[in-house]
Amino acid sequence: MSFDKSGKNSGARRKARESALQMMFSADVVGEDAPVLAQAYWDELGDPELDEKSRQFADGLVLGALRNKNVIDDRIRTRAEHWRIERMAIVDRNVLRLAVYEFLFEDTPHTVVINEALEIARRFSTFEATQFINGILDAIKIDLEKGAPATKQKTHSISS
Repeated sequence: MSFDKSGKNSGARRKARESALQMMFSADVVGEDAPVLAQAYWDELGDPELDEKSRQFADGLVLGALRNKNVIDDRIRTRAEHWRIERMAIVDRNVLRLAVYEFLFEDTPHTVVINEALEIARRFSTFEATQFINGILDAIKIDLEKGAPATKQKTHSISS
């Protein structure tokens, strides 16, 4: 999915990613079917000023991340030693899931994905979470650049 690189559009993409995070949070808590969840989000909570292309981007992130959750979670597990996905804060694990989805399935540059994930984590989580997310995403980025498989390797260690 390719977008214009103008400043206005990057703001729309950030809002789309924030919307995607909110949908992922809801899916994590409620466990509702993704298409139903997306429609309910846009009907009740979504930013009415967000354009259709940005809404489609957000929906694509959510549907793709949920469809590929096992692959994504396996990739996160390779770099989150001593942290089970279920024990991570809901916001943090879903920021990670969305970012790893973009790493694996979108054409967004990895550095942009990390920067966006950190900005969103700063808004919706804690300072410590941004460090945690940055460490895991940076390690996964390096793995992907080296062509490393999603198996247990030297990991990013944080005690739970």
